Amino acid sequence: MWRLGLLGLGMLALVPEAHAQSWGWPYDRGYSYDRPQPRYGLFNWWDNDDDEYYRPRARGPAQQSGGARPAIAPQTPPGIQFPSRYPVGSIVIDTRGRRLFLVQSETTALFYQISVGREGFTWTGTETISRKAEWPDWYPPEEMRERDARLPEKMTGGLKNPLGAMALYLGNSLYRIHGTNDAKTIGQAASSGCFRMLNAHIVDLASRVEVGTPVTVVHRLPPELDRIVAQQVADPYRQRASRSSERF
Repeated sequence: MWRLGLLGLGMLALVPEAHAQSWGWPYDRGYSYDRPQPRYGLFNWWDNDDDEYYRPRARGPAQQSGGARPAIAPQTPPGIQFPSRYPVGSIVIDTRGRRLFLVQSETTALFYQISVGREGFTWTGTETISRKAEWPDWYPPEEMRERDARLPEKMTGGLKNPLGAMALYLGNSLYRIHGTNDAKTIGQAASSGCFRMLNAHIVDLASRVEVGTPVTVVHRLPPELDRIVAQQVADPYRQRASRSSERF
């Protein structure tokens, strides 16, 4: 038996150094607390060198082109009955109905379908248009760039730019009424608090309002006015509720 023991010790002595390290504690491979822990556990270290966790995150460019800036023809929206006390010439935004109204008189308004802030990003209140910008540049906020490192620090205005052909800035806030390069989001709750419109609609609206125009944002129109409007235009909220009830 003692001869077998000596033979086993001799075989271990012949094992190459690199092979022995592959079965050792991670510190044998120069593991350091300065490196982040693998997301799949400390002891699954054998392919750490190839894991994407250790590759530096690519950052977006300092500036990116927004593409072409074609002329956008304005599209006049439908006029509806809108009996209210909102000031003539003002803008009223109904976030529940995804609707924007430009008050034309004490009894009428122009109606635009819009996209509003997704859950957690909606707001109500009163602002004024502080600036109008055609094909505005876009500066993604740092928190947005943290979520998507591919975003540039700046994107120049153009068809690829998510702010679209025109932007109406609201007071000193970060919120805007603007166009979009993603028309399918119109009628949805999809933004971070801004209000999106079709490019042809925002160009039309911008031609009708000036800096200083008041903008009132409400969660829902007063009940009687909401009923009158609902009789004239489609209510996305009611349509979604109806589709949900049909599933059961």
